[in-house]
Amino acid sequence: MNHPTTEVTTERAITVTVNGVPRETTVPVRRLLSDALRHDLELTGTHVGCEHGVCGACTVLVDGTPVRSCLVLAVQVDGKAVTTVEGLARDDGRGGEVLHPVQEAFRECHALQCGFCTPGFLMTMAAGLEARDASTDITEEEVDEIVGGNLCRCTGYANIKKACRHAAGLMKDAAGGHA
Repeated sequence: MNHPTTEVTTERAITVTVNGVPRETTVPVRRLLSDALRHDLELTGTHVGCEHGVCGACTVLVDGTPVRSCLVLAVQVDGKAVTTVEGLARDDGRGGEVLHPVQEAFRECHALQCGFCTPGFLMTMAAGLEARDASTDITEEEVDEIVGGNLCRCTGYANIKKACRHAAGLMKDAAGGHA
């Protein structure tokens, strides 16, 4: 009896829009998104911590939704939009950048120590704050929910939570919200 032979594909070309820029690369089919971003696309802002999806250091946005890039294969984002920490700041129109409110809040509130977890916190926080009604004051429960899925090994989270509240205030001001 003849059995058809099946060719095993070990690499695949993907096209993904990263930080607003269409990018094409060929990746091994089992390459993690975190590794493709760091090694194939040379975007090293995404950090890999636990490699089990627990710590959140590798969080990026895929079509606006936070995902742990250490749990997603690069081929799964073919045709999608990925935002990394390098894509949070916006062009100011004069060749410079304007920090995203969460970046500004982290800077102003001293919400980082070693900085390893910071990209994941920034991405999670940006998505969480952008998903809520910016015209209202943020509650402590919302702050806890937004930052609760990420781990920091250096701080007691006080300044991270402070930064989340401050960023929510910056976004409220930008939206013209009033208390």
